[in-house]
Amino acid sequence: MANTTPTSTTATPAVSTPTNVQTSLGKTVINDSVVAKVAGIAAREARGVYALGGGAARAFGAIREAVAGTDQSQGITVEVGETQVAVDVTIVAEYPLSLQDVADGVRRGVIEAVETIVGLEVTEVNVTVNDVHLPSDDKDDAAEARVQ
Repeated sequence: MANTTPTSTTATPAVSTPTNVQTSLGKTVINDSVVAKVAGIAAREARGVYALGGGAARAFGAIREAVAGTDQSQGITVEVGETQVAVDVTIVAEYPLSLQDVADGVRRGVIEAVETIVGLEVTEVNVTVNDVHLPSDDKDDAAEARVQ
């Protein structure tokens, strides 16, 4: 069957403890990093999410993305048991959307994706809003210079 001890991971494969499901036709092994990746993809798709992770995680993620591609599990921590999972998500929300609405959308999306794709019951999804992205953050600072 699956692990008897819940584990916490930020999707680092070396510390992932796989979830095992035995059927009459064979065994399915799902690594914790896969659960985190599914949750991360769902969280990114929620309305009002600009980015996942805290400032340091985003900076490190930008370097990692330049080298190896997008890290879909950035900002996601999962604790996986035999049949259940708890998820912690850290986001940067778009201004001026309601932060509660954004968090609720993230929560709904993560629960639906993990339960549908992975097949584990989601016991909780904790959402931390780490920052708010302002539309003015995307403007080119050089264009706003007073003198040239």
